[in-house]
Amino acid sequence: MITVKTIEEAAFQAIRNGSTNISPDVRDAFEKAILNESNDGARDGLEKTLESIKLAEIYDKPSCADTGWPIFYVKAGNEADIEGGFMALENAVRNAVRRATKEGYIRATMKDPLTGYDPGDNIGPNIPDFTYKFVPGDNLGITYCAKGGGSECFGGTRQKVVAFADGTKGIEKFVIDAFADAARAGAICPPSVIGVGIGGTANVAANLAKEAACLRRVGSHHPEEKISNIEKRLYKGINGLGFGILGAGGNTSALAVNVEYAYTHIAGIVVAISCNCMVARRSTFRINADNSFDKTDGAYWFGDR
Repeated sequence: MITVKTIEEAAFQAIRNGSTNISPDVRDAFEKAILNESNDGARDGLEKTLESIKLAEIYDKPSCADTGWPIFYVKAGNEADIEGGFMALENAVRNAVRRATKEGYIRATMKDPLTGYDPGDNIGPNIPDFTYKFVPGDNLGITYCAKGGGSECFGGTRQKVVAFADGTKGIEKFVIDAFADAARAGAICPPSVIGVGIGGTANVAANLAKEAACLRRVGSHHPEEKISNIEKRLYKGINGLGFGILGAGGNTSALAVNVEYAYTHIAGIVVAISCNCMVARRSTFRINADNSFDKTDGAYWFGDR
């Protein structure tokens, strides 16, 4: 049986690691951007950001002052035996969030949206957020994502219904226009990891966009050619805009463009974008049936992507 104590400790380690230690694929993307940068100021900005990322790991400190929303993706084996069930799992994760907040790995930024009341521990209605995926097996995978406030609130998330008649060109135009508007307004911090959700209802498209932005490995491609071609065109188009790091000019405006899709109603195509911060913080710990747990590399939610 997987115990509550094990879940709480694994969740805490996912938060700590996700806050302070950037994934190898994100570091590789920074190295690539530095090598490809022709603007001296932009190259210097990328180099200093990468150095800051490395120092955060050395000193066990958050890699960004905005520690974002506490978001959890749970990949649960259908045969997993969890002490107290999923309600106990969620309570254990909440305790991990409280501990991480107290120890400084997360800032106390979650507030009541109407009164501004701050509980001081990042716990409240529907926060932390949980998304589940059920798979064969008897283990659990807990992924922590820190979705920053700027990339989420001030233009980094947008949505539109595109007519079938506008097709792929209409989808791609919306994504590029939305990113350009957000970057031009200083609402996001390029270079971004851009997730795109196509199809489904409004919430399905938005969820797919967030998963693509937060959980896909930077540099990966969708296995279906029709989707990977969209990713490649958007990546080229957005980087051709010349926004660069923090909108100051440069060759790299997007570290990645990741697209996921769902079947949709003939009435129209919902398209959503979700921009993730350049540090793209995520961490997954897998808990085995014997209560051992370990950190996993890569994008656990999407398998090998």
